[in-house]
Amino acid sequence: MDPVTLTLGALGLGGAAVGAARRAELTARWRTWLLAAPLVLGPLLLGGRVGGALLAAALGAVAAVEFARLAALPRADAVGLVLRVVGIPGVALLRPDLLGVLLPVLAVSAALPALLTGDTATGGRRAAYGTFGTLWIGGGLAGLAVLEPGVAVAVCLAVAVADVGAWCGGKLLGRHGPGARPLSPLSPSKTWGGVVGATLAAAAVLLALGMPSAGLLVAVVAGGVLGDLLESMLKREAGRKDAGGWLPGFGGLLDRIDSLLVALPLAVLVTTLPGLW
Repeated sequence: MDPVTLTLGALGLGGAAVGAARRAELTARWRTWLLAAPLVLGPLLLGGRVGGALLAAALGAVAAVEFARLAALPRADAVGLVLRVVGIPGVALLRPDLLGVLLPVLAVSAALPALLTGDTATGGRRAAYGTFGTLWIGGGLAGLAVLEPGVAVAVCLAVAVADVGAWCGGKLLGRHGPGARPLSPLSPSKTWGGVVGATLAAAAVLLALGMPSAGLLVAVVAGGVLGDLLESMLKREAGRKDAGGWLPGFGGLLDRIDSLLVALPLAVLVTTLPGLW
């Protein structure tokens, strides 16, 4: 099945389910998916790796701004983070061989604003958040420019559908028994039942797209779990429910792509190492 047909089918089924549920939050989410699908899949399907790099830069710019607000970074640190995150996909596209060297250099450069101003009170915290944001957002989204376009599309679709599967699995299996056990105190509503639902949903997408890869399935599911919990930790520390408020049903862009930021580099890993792909 081609990605467009699969996407249209998933949106159609999702719309029917949302209509039956009659819940405002689910309706808002479905409408956001309806608008986001062509904006994400279009560059990847029509532009290949170039489209992936442009998409990564656009997503990264918005996500970096939201992350800087969560971390309460000063303006200079925030601007530096956005510039680093926007530039990394271009390096991944043009000189992927330099990415492994350049990423640590860019990450360490996050300390420059604090160093130049002699910030001994919060300099370490600013440098740590800037470094982490560079690697997490910039390094994660670089996968859109590194992966084969077909694989990148498969990961994006599998992550999106796995999110729905996790919600369904949590409702069906996450109320009683082993499936009700929370994954972490960071987010008690995320249960092992949700992981089962996410795994089944992601596997169905990969099979439908003709990519029955166990390694890719692990990348999608593990990325979804770790990325979601990671952002939950950051939001709890910041005392925020969402990273933003402009994306109906989700909050901010970072709330929507947190799983993708971990799933993409894991997908690069499993498609690169022999025996995993």
